[in-house]
Amino acid sequence: MKACVFTLGCKMNEVESASLMRGLEERGYEVTDELGYADLYLLNTCAVTAEAEKKSRQAVARMRKFNPAARIVVCGCAAEHSAEAFSAKEGVTLVSGAMRKDRLLDLLEERGVIRETETAFCELPAPKRNKTRAFLRIQDGCNRFCSYCLIPYLRGRTRSRSADSVIAEAMACGAKEIVLTGIDITSYRDGDTGLGELLLRLRDVPARIRLGSLEEGVVTQDFLIKAREAGNVCPHFHLSLQSGSTRVLRAMNRRYTREEYLAACERIYSVFPGAAITTDIIAGFPTETEEDFEASLSVIREAGFARVHAFPFSPRGGTVAAKLPDLPAEIKRERTARLIGEGKRAGDFYLGRFLGSTARALFEEDGGYTENYLRVYASGAHEGGMYEVRLIKPYRDGAYAEIIKEIK
Repeated sequence: MKACVFTLGCKMNEVESASLMRGLEERGYEVTDELGYADLYLLNTCAVTAEAEKKSRQAVARMRKFNPAARIVVCGCAAEHSAEAFSAKEGVTLVSGAMRKDRLLDLLEERGVIRETETAFCELPAPKRNKTRAFLRIQDGCNRFCSYCLIPYLRGRTRSRSADSVIAEAMACGAKEIVLTGIDITSYRDGDTGLGELLLRLRDVPARIRLGSLEEGVVTQDFLIKAREAGNVCPHFHLSLQSGSTRVLRAMNRRYTREEYLAACERIYSVFPGAAITTDIIAGFPTETEEDFEASLSVIREAGFARVHAFPFSPRGGTVAAKLPDLPAEIKRERTARLIGEGKRAGDFYLGRFLGSTARALFEEDGGYTENYLRVYASGAHEGGMYEVRLIKPYRDGAYAEIIKEIK
């Protein structure tokens, strides 16, 4: 029997799908994550935007083209949000939701809609690893309720994995880089163990540790010192911004001001002078004026971002922001383009600081990443190899590098 696990959306979905793939293999299935002929399709959906939910629904039709007789099982955030829209589709035998994916593989023969809730972190099989880096789930759910985001309503309240379980999987995975991921890893807490203490407990893992997306509130001096003391934490901090305007941040229900965010960046640089700070910024939030937008442009320069992911606001039904008057699409497009341009200039400046210097880079199928998340390309590097390299010149979306030596 052949099974296909098809995933839309975030890294968290990808990790969960990789765990489901491992579980299916243990049950005797031949498993793939590439859409093609299969006897069973497991669709892990996304609902972060209306477009993502639409693509999730369209994936059912794509599957049926490969095998109209196959069973299709749907889970994830879009299934949690609109179960009936999936259960009504021909070929869909079971619709689950965003929670208790540990039970999903025991329910494959069931029919209908089965959705459950979680009060504790849901353990899953260790993910099937298809890539050089390993992604490790440490947390799920969210308590933040940003005014534009539906995810807390679908994923539920924040839940953390036990530190012992995190460490056991990290020690056993065999990857040279492990990315700690979750919906809001900033809220990680296992008894007295917060995120900083967890990093200290991971110090003996024979891999470099990269953090997933963070919120401003976790970036205290104490946390940063613990990250430095751990010794294997990459100096790369993806610190979500969303707007450079304090007024817009308040309307977004973000829990910091522009000044507090920039102060967090300064704290990072004080402990990790060469750190890469990357971020997300939304263009054209409903209450955003031109003055507010200019504040987002200027914060890119002031924060010294290494990379900026900019995207236009998309109203999401069921959220507070969706009730506000939306800005014209052309304004959102124009502002997004300007943010991308400013982000590109900031990224080029950041890269320029390291040209001529050496770094350690872990290579994937096409290029690799330094500890501070610079994309590098080098002749002779093989996938999965760790190398000491010298950055020579800008190239593609990063730098061309020469290999000094391979690091075993």
